[in-house]
Amino acid sequence: MLQTTKRPDSPVSIIGAGIAGAWQALLFAQAGHTVTLHERGDAGMTDSTSHWAGGMLAPYCEAEVAEPIISRLGLRSLDIWRRELPDTPFNGSLVVAHPRERNDFERFARMTEGHRRLDAASLAELEPSLEGRFRDALFFPTEGHVEPRRVLPKLHERILAAGGTIKFDSDVTAKDLANLHPKGIVIDCRGLGARDEQPELRGVKGEMILIETSEVQLSRPVRLIHPRWPLYVIPREQNLFMLGATSIEAEDSGVSVRSALELLGAAYTVHPAFGEARILEFGSGLRPAYPDNLPRIGIRGETIAVNGLYRHGFLIAPALAELTLAYVQRGQIDNEVMQCA
Repeated sequence: MLQTTKRPDSPVSIIGAGIAGAWQALLFAQAGHTVTLHERGDAGMTDSTSHWAGGMLAPYCEAEVAEPIISRLGLRSLDIWRRELPDTPFNGSLVVAHPRERNDFERFARMTEGHRRLDAASLAELEPSLEGRFRDALFFPTEGHVEPRRVLPKLHERILAAGGTIKFDSDVTAKDLANLHPKGIVIDCRGLGARDEQPELRGVKGEMILIETSEVQLSRPVRLIHPRWPLYVIPREQNLFMLGATSIEAEDSGVSVRSALELLGAAYTVHPAFGEARILEFGSGLRPAYPDNLPRIGIRGETIAVNGLYRHGFLIAPALAELTLAYVQRGQIDNEVMQCA
């Protein structure tokens, strides 16, 4: 078992510069450790799961389907996002539904907290583009969202500013790094790449479509409730919107015709102007998940494995990094998340 209460000069090697590894590297570097972040891909991170993520910071909304631990970690992560990246948009999020999905809408309201109900007039005041589209909505005012392809480079810059080192095109294993730094700590954040040591991991495909239109203006993510094709529409800079929400038990790449039709059709029902939008990109990412779909910090000797973030990577990664740091510095154990071999 790892000897805790490590000195700040204990070197820390982290594998994987996606959202999980980036937050680990940032918090450890800020705590005074000598940090090296290894990434097997290039600086563009186009092969990473984070590249295809939605970036929603929505712990209250996720409570409809996720375990309470996700809400707990997510709420803590909101505070860390605000502290470390104060320009993170916290404009809240909206949940809407058409009349035929009324029962599902009311169920969502019962299953979640942290929201207030808006009537049609209040919704139009908050999001003028949705005027006349829905008779009411659930507004979660404290939730936020980030654009993964913009925020991940910002985190990398913060790591460098804190004294850390990032090595791209560095395909290393935990064993390689343990041999290189026998007295150091290795934090494995490889996602599905860690199946050589954690065969229970599986990939869950999430598909997305990136579109462009100036006919719709949104300040926050909008979730459309539907029994077959629930959708979220996430605004990005320069009149861009990400459409997503699929969660498919498959490990192939790309977007199926069926998913594309359903996502685009759902977006059209949110606002007809999306029908005239320009499609810029289709894509998908494989989220690493354990059988219970819950995150895990596994501790084995001097190696710590952080994995299984499933579809909650951007939401819970900061809190997981904080837990890992607390363990290394103070021996603090979170029994809901940590497993010691």
